[in-house]
Amino acid sequence: MTSFHDFGLAEPITRALAEEKYATPTPIQAQTIPVVLSRRDVIGIAQTGTGKTAAFAVPILHHLFTNRRRPERKTCRVLVLSPTRELSGQILDSFRTYGRHVGTRAALVIGGVSMGAQVRAVQNGVDVLVATPGRLLDLVTSNGLRLGEVEFFVLDEADRMLDMGFIHDIRKSSRSFLSNGKRCCFPQRCRAPSRRSRIRCCATRPRLP
Repeated sequence: MTSFHDFGLAEPITRALAEEKYATPTPIQAQTIPVVLSRRDVIGIAQTGTGKTAAFAVPILHHLFTNRRRPERKTCRVLVLSPTRELSGQILDSFRTYGRHVGTRAALVIGGVSMGAQVRAVQNGVDVLVATPGRLLDLVTSNGLRLGEVEFFVLDEADRMLDMGFIHDIRKSSRSFLSNGKRCCFPQRCRAPSRRSRIRCCATRPRLP
């Protein structure tokens, strides 16, 4: 792939990419975007600064645009987990940048700030939810969020989340959609569940051996 137009992306997305001066896909984007567009699981390994966020955000936004529906109350269609508040904010900014002409609703759920405002942000449902694992579990256990409608599940910097001990929070939070036959893929050192999957997952490892 030598151009983002080669992927067959929706026009509002290619327009936003052109406005951001994106011309030629990076290797991780060229390999990942077609896989996610075909609705298959993917584990993407790339260093920071190689465009990995666009590699999963762009095809997910294409799906949201071509399969429009109103999210149910207290649900999200896309769930992205990352290990830190800073990275979560950057991911949300990327979704809003690439999806500025798509009209998706997005929210941020992170620790260290009032949970009340975050509960209100997801009350009417959102298309994209970016969260840290601990605060996500807080919302799920308090019935402020239901994850049964998740269509895309992304673990960004998955290895770092495992190193930080978030595996138990991730498993508890994702139980509602794993039980529906959906699966989350982890890096190789973590065994993935064997259930058949309808969930798209991108796990990135910024520190290559």
